[in-house]
Amino acid sequence: MTDANSPVYEAYFVRTPFQLLSGSKWKKLVALRVDGEGVLLGGAPARYDAQLAHVPWSDITSIVVWHQRTAGNGINYIGVQRKPGAPVLPGMNRGVSRERAENLAPHVDYELFLASRPINLWRLDPERLQAAVDAFAPQVPVLVYSQPHLP
Repeated sequence: MTDANSPVYEAYFVRTPFQLLSGSKWKKLVALRVDGEGVLLGGAPARYDAQLAHVPWSDITSIVVWHQRTAGNGINYIGVQRKPGAPVLPGMNRGVSRERAENLAPHVDYELFLASRPINLWRLDPERLQAAVDAFAPQVPVLVYSQPHLP
């Protein structure tokens, strides 16, 4: 947990009984952390350690919040757009092909798609995110992409 006056931004997954079943016990799992080192993208609670990814500021060109349309309300994501040649990150999207990603989110670059996490079972505070990015990497923009209307 961070000091209330610290510019570090942390968001945690809501605890669920599934955590107990998956072996992660009842600890607080970080969904997103922005600090002086870079951005930590939490893994899905069921595969947390295997999907956890830390991205240093030197690899990040922007932080992007984007939306994927689905049959329901859709899903919001947060991701990091990285410099070309940055190492592949672990994560739930790692095995998704370029073609599949294009069908799911045609308005999002494939590399960003791979380096994104759903904002699910946790809540994003856009003002605190922006304040943390401004404090640690003011050269990195925080962008919001909207999905264009699909026929």
